[in-house]
Amino acid sequence: MLKKENILLVDDDIQILELLQRHLESMDFHTFKAVSVKEALYILKDTPVDLLITDVNMPEINGIELVKYTAEHFPDMPKLVVTGFPSAEDAFSVFKSGVTDYLTKPFTKKELAEAVKKSLVSVKPKKEKPIAQSANTSNGYADMIGESEAFQKVTEIIDRVKDNRATILVRGESGTGKELVARAIHYSGKFARSPFVAVNCAAIPENLLEAELFGYTKGAFTGANETRNGFFQAANNGTIFLDEIGDAPLPVQTRLLRVLQEKEVTKIGSQKAEKLEVRVIAATNIDLEELIEKKMFREDLYYRLSVVSVKVPPLRDRKDDIPLLVNRFLFKYGVEYKDHIVQIEPQALEILQRYSWPGNIRELENVIQRAVIMCDRKITLKELPEELKYKIDFPKKGYQSLKDFEREYIQKVLVHTKGNKTKAAEILQIDRKTLREKLK
Repeated sequence: MLKKENILLVDDDIQILELLQRHLESMDFHTFKAVSVKEALYILKDTPVDLLITDVNMPEINGIELVKYTAEHFPDMPKLVVTGFPSAEDAFSVFKSGVTDYLTKPFTKKELAEAVKKSLVSVKPKKEKPIAQSANTSNGYADMIGESEAFQKVTEIIDRVKDNRATILVRGESGTGKELVARAIHYSGKFARSPFVAVNCAAIPENLLEAELFGYTKGAFTGANETRNGFFQAANNGTIFLDEIGDAPLPVQTRLLRVLQEKEVTKIGSQKAEKLEVRVIAATNIDLEELIEKKMFREDLYYRLSVVSVKVPPLRDRKDDIPLLVNRFLFKYGVEYKDHIVQIEPQALEILQRYSWPGNIRELENVIQRAVIMCDRKITLKELPEELKYKIDFPKKGYQSLKDFEREYIQKVLVHTKGNKTKAAEILQIDRKTLREKLK
């Protein structure tokens, strides 16, 4: 029996939603209804969807924003737009995001059926490649954003390794997105529908890590009341991600080395080896070579783990990506906390681009989350943390144009006045109109 396709319907008009639902369920589709973009995002988070049908004009967040969001997070999911207020600008915007059709209300059941068929057929060839596309197995690159040269080097490596079982070592500072890289490798390749198991080696007590990784038999140690599989068995035929691998104790390293060499695992308390097909991706934010010199990490394991090495750049080395990341977090937390899209004023964004971000993407997300909560509809300088504003890096150039020098000085004054343009204008002895002109 063939599985019914899931269609997500988004419209703030309940009557239209119910009409669409009746038409589509009579065509043997399964439907989910949402009266807002926020409700639609909650459904997408937990439900595999084969087709999105959305209205354009809705309160707070419109359908075009939803189309852009799904184009980024669910690029293989077809999108069909319906609206009672067609415009050339809207049509251009949604078609740029990969919309397969654009229907104007009112439309007939036949027109709807043809548009739905066209949309679903448009992705059939892509479905031959098994990329999972639900909340738990979204497209591999969905959470990875960047256009900088440093970021593109990472994605090039991902493309080369995603379809094989080579062992991979992901290096990078805390907060750079090492687990996102591991998930991208897994979910963008041919093993996407197999298990992905993430283990933080630093978060599990040393005396429990071995048992949690490899499993144990009943009676193997005090408290082992039943035989249990470990994370490796759970990841069979898929990928296991070992985060903070440098924190794994030496006995665990020894067993891990055997797993990599023999492709088998033995539970604690058992003599029977179990054959496994598992791709191992390990990650670290510390210098493993230094641990090797201190006899705290096995050199032979290091070479086994680093068949392919991926260096995730810190955010300070990919500042061109900051506006893209900021927009992602503005949408995410605007929907969560405000029910509308939050904007950021240019001066605040410039401060974010000048900061060095020692906590990397994790710190940036935290700053935006807090700013969204504290602002009304737009993030200004006053919503940014004081410690961030006083640690920004102003570029040290040999010679600057007078305009650039003047702009940097104005930025410093705005930091001093906590974004208050009236006070800044008074200090600079200019009017607010002139200040605005100089900041353009």
